Amino acid sequence: MWRRERGSVPGFVEQARQLTEARAAFGWLRAGSQTVQQQALRDFDQARRNYFAGSHRRPTWRRAGRHEGFRVVGAQAGRVEQVSGKWARVLVPKVGWVRLRVSRALPDARSYRITRDRVGRWHIAFAAVPDPVPAPSNGAVVGVDRGVTVSAALSTGELLNCPGLSESEQRRLVHLQRRLARAQRGSNRGKRVKAAIAKIHARAADRRKDWVEKTSTDLARRFDVIRVEDLRVAHMTRRPKPKPDPAKPGSYLANRRRAKAGLNRGILSNGWGLLVQRLEHKAAGRVEKINAAYTSQTCSRCGHCAPGNRDSQAFRCQSCGHSDHADVNAAVNIAAGRAVSARRDKPVRVSVKREPQLTTSA
Repeated sequence: MWRRERGSVPGFVEQARQLTEARAAFGWLRAGSQTVQQQALRDFDQARRNYFAGSHRRPTWRRAGRHEGFRVVGAQAGRVEQVSGKWARVLVPKVGWVRLRVSRALPDARSYRITRDRVGRWHIAFAAVPDPVPAPSNGAVVGVDRGVTVSAALSTGELLNCPGLSESEQRRLVHLQRRLARAQRGSNRGKRVKAAIAKIHARAADRRKDWVEKTSTDLARRFDVIRVEDLRVAHMTRRPKPKPDPAKPGSYLANRRRAKAGLNRGILSNGWGLLVQRLEHKAAGRVEKINAAYTSQTCSRCGHCAPGNRDSQAFRCQSCGHSDHADVNAAVNIAAGRAVSARRDKPVRVSVKREPQLTTSA
């Protein structure tokens, strides 16, 4: 990376020239595809430009077993043939024809990327933008409230839960993690345990992605306008900063990092960010982000806002006595595009002359 005292560094053109010289000197480098190697240099150059522009973080080294993959562009990317209804084959440079199982119709793409996950499964992704899901044109509006206990609550009253690991899978995961802690670093037993742990995590990720795809497609087909909370998931899932102890230099106060880690796992396991991302892809221009301030404390019927209105997953208005599921009540507020300011002002649709009413008996 560039530093002020180091001076300029070679760009993509100079690195491509150095690659040609290195391929002539080393046989193991010459055995690989020059197109793939040049694309790796181009990806690094783009990552470096993004870092200097301030839009991305500093580029990091690729780690074996985690960032395995390469990209093929140009005329070589068009060497794809459909063999049957479920199988096709692609001509990978320096490898030959490789069979693949297609999950959808092969698009007319100019590039594709082959990756390998931690479990050892190989995937090929063609760079093509699919057409968005057509709107039903029924004027329906839905609000989506994302949570940890309930993955997604709709303003229609539907409660959607993202499938995760079963109890037996969770027990096996804990057992494998304890075995990994006792295994010697770099041993064959440790590698086998790591592969078993990665398989469980991959199974949970596959279920989460499948649920997100089905849910986003269903919402895009049923509703014209989809309103969600404007949440910054990346900031919400950051680890808490350490709190230095002023009385004991070098020591730190409790910052509830274990509780925050559990909350972060709950947020990420429910696919908050992925759900909205796929909705924006499939329902382009029909997704609206609403300020999430006090939507869970505001009554969707009378507009009264108070912290005591919500008790865990139950909502009961202290003013009008309206009771509902807390997440559904918040989803109704989101669907109406209603958000309360920091001063907790009532919505304008409620008369300012109306006095708060006592809670009615059940």
